[in-house]
This record gives sequence, C-alpha cells and structure tokens, in this order.
Amino acid sequence: MKLQTVILASAVLAWASPSMATDPPGKPRAASSADYRVGDKLAPGPAAPGAVGVFKLTEWEALMPKGWDPMKGIDLPNFSSLRDGDPRATAALEKLKRAWDNAPAEPAMDDARIRIAGFVVPLDTQASALREFLLVPYFGACIHTPPPPANQVIHVTLASPAKNIRMMDAVWVSGRLSVAVSDTAMGTSGYRMEGLSVSPYDGQR
Repeated sequence: MKLQTVILASAVLAWASPSMATDPPGKPRAASSADYRVGDKLAPGPAAPGAVGVFKLTEWEALMPKGWDPMKGIDLPNFSSLRDGDPRATAALEKLKRAWDNAPAEPAMDDARIRIAGFVVPLDTQASALREFLLVPYFGACIHTPPPPANQVIHVTLASPAKNIRMMDAVWVSGRLSVAVSDTAMGTSGYRMEGLSVSPYDGQR
C-alpha cells in the first residue's frame, strides 16, 4: 500500500477511532507537538477553577448535527489491495473530500460562546504573532491527511494576536462561534470564531 492509499486510510481512521492523548500525571504542563501522533485527540481533563467564565465547555461532537453520519454514501475500497496511483484510491479520496467539505453545521451552535480544545493550523502570522488559524480536533488534520469534515473545523480570528503558537500546537480557545463556511488553502471550515483568548493546552478545562 503506497502513499496515496496510506493518506486515505489515515483520514478515515483518524476520524473513526482516534486515540486520546493525555498529559503525564502530576503537575499540569503545556503540551508540545512531540507529545502527539497523527489522529490523536485531546483528552478532557479536570476543571480549572475560574477558567471558563461565560464560555461553555464544548466537545467537538457538539458541532455535528445529531444523527449525521460522516461516512454515509461513501463506499471506500479495500486499502490493502490498492497501490499508489490506483484510480480507485484517487476517486475515493475526491469523493470523501467533497462530502466532508459539505458537512452540515449544527444550527444550535450559531452565536454560541464556547471554550474548546484543539490543534492549530496557522493561516496568518506576522512577526511570529498569530492572528488567524484553523482549529481542528485531531493531530495532523489538514497536514498529514485530508481535512476533517467541515463541521469539525473552526476558522478562528483572534481579537489580539497570540505569540509563540506554532503549527499543531494544542490549545484552548474561547470566543463567539458562528455558522459560516470558509474556504482556505488548508481546508474548508463550517464555523468561524471571534477568538477572545487562546492558551496552551495543559490537560485542564
């Protein structure tokens, strides 16, 4: 199984059954990209007193409409039987991307004020200050695999630029969410967020 089919298989596996990354026991610390593997999601940790305020703690599943099936109507080939350049792999990848780019958002999340943990895919940096990025639910999304479904991607614009945040850093983001599609070079998002704060993920909510 060559590169193209490995990419396709990784996308499906990362979505269907991601592993949960956790910080080591003991004192909470900011996690780095070295702590994660492709497909890892962030495990919810203990509540941090005073960390939430007016923002509702939100898991990524809440951004999907109830009953929506990301694999409905997508008939994938047997990966192990395909080689790089196989037209069946190309067709499957294109079909998966089209379906996921049009994944429906959850209307109830429009205008919600939330706090959510995810991984950063930078879109705009100036002098090491991050102003705009995609927030994604698992490590490697938009980089090593096709983008997740659009309803699992948030296009974040920060009120104030954040420093020392790099590609695939794990962070907490708080802000106002809206249902709005954005097409970027790194993938399609089904939500936008006016980000009011961003901080390194330390395992705490």
